[in-house]
Amino acid sequence: MTLPPLVEPAESLTKAEVERYSRHLIIPDVGMIGQKRLKNAKVLVVGAGGLGSPALLYLAAAGVGTLGILDFDTVDESNLQRQVIHGQSDIGKSKALSAAESIAEVNPYVTVNLHTERLDSGNALEIFAPYDLILDGTDNFATRYLVNDACVLLGKPYVWGSIFRFEGQVSVFWAEYGPQYRDLYPEPPPPGMVPSCAEGGVLGVLCASIGSVMVTEAIKLITGIGESLLGRLMVYDALEMTYRTVRIRRDPAGEPITGLIDYDAFCGTLSDEAAEAAISHTISARDLKAKMDAGDDFVLIDVREQNEYEIVSIPGSVLIPKGDIISGEALSSLPMDRPLVLHCKSGARSAEALAVLHKAGFGDAVHVGGGVLAWIKQVDPSLPTY
Repeated sequence: MTLPPLVEPAESLTKAEVERYSRHLIIPDVGMIGQKRLKNAKVLVVGAGGLGSPALLYLAAAGVGTLGILDFDTVDESNLQRQVIHGQSDIGKSKALSAAESIAEVNPYVTVNLHTERLDSGNALEIFAPYDLILDGTDNFATRYLVNDACVLLGKPYVWGSIFRFEGQVSVFWAEYGPQYRDLYPEPPPPGMVPSCAEGGVLGVLCASIGSVMVTEAIKLITGIGESLLGRLMVYDALEMTYRTVRIRRDPAGEPITGLIDYDAFCGTLSDEAAEAAISHTISARDLKAKMDAGDDFVLIDVREQNEYEIVSIPGSVLIPKGDIISGEALSSLPMDRPLVLHCKSGARSAEALAVLHKAGFGDAVHVGGGVLAWIKQVDPSLPTY
């Protein structure tokens, strides 16, 4: 869909800006007027991670005049495989600050606003209000629905991107002219059904592929050129090296958005069954170590996937992926006469598996809160994290 330019052009470009953006200026569809629009644009990027990293760098290089960076997290070594805006010396630093420093090197003519608070229903509208366009590169459903609803209430467009393993998706949502995120995903998936990148992994270079498409859509919206992805979902498969688009239409049964809600409760982190199972059947990593030291007889079951198990494991654990427990395939192989202790990476998947075991008659089974990450933090810091 062709849309009107999102912003008015700035009054002028300086001599230095003309020289810097000359390769844009000689493109007829961009030209001087388009570059002035980019200079006058205010764009907020939610998340300075896998998608936010290339997006911020290319938005800055393109000459977007004001960039907002919204991220409360700090740089971790596991980020560096894909979050190219950060470097080794940035480990432990605020992601927003690290990104701002990189942007200053890419383009000193860009104004950068830092938002280092956690985005929630209480601050989203205030943070979004000054910006013309939002880019959402977050990896959790609660934040995605929050970004969508805030943009709908404010009448703002936003570019959405998502990545997982070898596949990525991009679309433009703008309720004033077309579909919104809730037209694509009216309800969040059940808790635990869709793994995050931290659980399932992502090909590092996929971030560049999807992030660059997001920036392309942002430039088109700002300057009013080309056909935007509004009303279409672009799906990229890196293994097959294919791009395809799927038409998105407004949901005629969709309910109007009248305000922001509790999105963590809306999306849920655990199913009700898993939360109930974990209430009185959770032990700490230190409790697990004490059971080992005391020589207690139990079976320690790691419910992660094989590739995760190969990265790091708790000594003595047996790998039985959550999917095999959920499907019932593994139940017949579990001993009924020995206590079962489950763990995963952080505790969510093991809680889901725990609920299934309780229903199957393993009422004494427990799981390790915090999973292998808690074991590393509390018991054996020499092990690698991921």
